[in-house]
Amino acid sequence: MRIYLSRPHMSGHEQAHLARAFASGFVAPAGPQLDAFEDAVAEYLGPGLHCVALSSGSAALHLALRIAGVGPDDEVWVSSMTFAGGVFPILYQGATPMFFDLAPATWTMDAKLVEDALARAQAENRLPKAIVPTDLYGQSVDLNRFEALAAAYGVSLIVDSAESFGAFYRETRKAGSGGDAAILSFNGNKIITTSGGGMLVTRHEDWARQARFLATQARDQAPHYEHSTYGYNYRLSNISAAVGLGQMEILEERVARRRRVFERYHEQLAPLGVSFMPEAEGDRATRWLTVAVIDPERCGVDREKIRRHLLDHEIEARPVWKPMHLQPLFEGAGYVGAGFDEGLFENGLCLPSGSDMTDAEQDEVIGLISHLIERA
Repeated sequence: MRIYLSRPHMSGHEQAHLARAFASGFVAPAGPQLDAFEDAVAEYLGPGLHCVALSSGSAALHLALRIAGVGPDDEVWVSSMTFAGGVFPILYQGATPMFFDLAPATWTMDAKLVEDALARAQAENRLPKAIVPTDLYGQSVDLNRFEALAAAYGVSLIVDSAESFGAFYRETRKAGSGGDAAILSFNGNKIITTSGGGMLVTRHEDWARQARFLATQARDQAPHYEHSTYGYNYRLSNISAAVGLGQMEILEERVARRRRVFERYHEQLAPLGVSFMPEAEGDRATRWLTVAVIDPERCGVDREKIRRHLLDHEIEARPVWKPMHLQPLFEGAGYVGAGFDEGLFENGLCLPSGSDMTDAEQDEVIGLISHLIERA
């Protein structure tokens, strides 16, 4: 049996919610399960938040950027190490991304680099329209600091929390609750899934209202189809939302399991010279994926040798995100940093981290990696 990086893991509760959805006849985008799913996520994240369930995390980011007023000739500052879907919506709006390095202590967008860059940009009258930091691999960015910077400079803050649902920031705030808006993903490989889907979370009631309007083809109030602007077909289906309701019942279990998977990797491989993504003090990362750093000098083998060895044994492992400023699409784009993210890309490896992975399967992964390092 192939061991996957992170595959969907059903709870067994989904069928009951799906049965109710089918019995109600609501199989189109609107329906009671969709409303209930939005309410469940809002209740989990905390008071004062509005949730709009959408077809993907990228759709949520696209809507947030548009509502924030991002358009042609605007600049959006974004983490360079992120999934491409966290950057492409900037291009949809005709704006230009400026990429930022990670802080070595947290592996999230370096707030000090952003703070210094904002001061320079203000002096040159070229402030960005929005800042989009990424909660990388399940760890929240420094929400307090980014929110303070955004407020001080009058810049919209949209937090890409696609990888961090279930994480805590400073023990009390939950990832997905920050900024003017936050983005969640329920793709098949995430902590919980709706098969495909995402969510826009915002403290601004008007942003939520606009998101719902734009996500349903921007249809004005009229007995016929009337449009004063253009919109998108971005709403999550009621059926997918029913799956999400079943998944919400076991979110904390999934986070606990992935954290245990990380702990077992760390216990067994750290003594062999493998290092891992740090966890910010006072935070709780979900450890959506366990990310190991294979230093060839310490381990005697490089990242690619280990990845290929695992692949030969039907085990899926993957390099970390290739920084966006290194992508052919963004050749020549602006980049602020010293290349810490480039080093991670060279040596970083995402290990199988699914919540349905058994201890025996994880022992096989650990054994193969240990054998290579010990031989070297």
